[in-house]
Amino acid sequence: AGADSPILYDRAIQRSLVLSVDQAHAVHPNYASKHEKNHGPVMNGGMVIKRNANQRYATNGVTGLIIRQLAKNAGLPPIQEFVVRNDCGCGSTIGPVISTATGMRAIDMGCPQLSMHSIRETMGVKDFTHGLALFKAFFSDFSAIDSKIEE
Repeated sequence: AGADSPILYDRAIQRSLVLSVDQAHAVHPNYASKHEKNHGPVMNGGMVIKRNANQRYATNGVTGLIIRQLAKNAGLPPIQEFVVRNDCGCGSTIGPVISTATGMRAIDMGCPQLSMHSIRETMGVKDFTHGLALFKAFFSDFSAIDSKIEE
């Protein structure tokens, strides 16, 4: 379709947003010092946007704004932030890869959980509900919110 109508394809890419969603590290009581002081997600506190100064995540100011507004409009808890301390390493996601390869805006986010990648991963039930509601809001309200943003 892109080769047949490059203008239509370009517009679709410009108006798209990739939600790169998996999980996010909640503040673990035994490792609270691994989080930036004011960016420690808690379980059952709502969805989490992931940020990293070294661009290990695709989140930027505009994509974060869109998700925050979606949550606000849907009556959900304020979006939490996960920021790894600069002196600690962190993993990455497919968000930056997809954004770079396609030119689409992207955001990395997830539900807060404890013990990621262990056999005892734990998350709050409310966060599952918050995530589902946010995804429904995305499909119903994204275009309206996006059309009000001037980049």
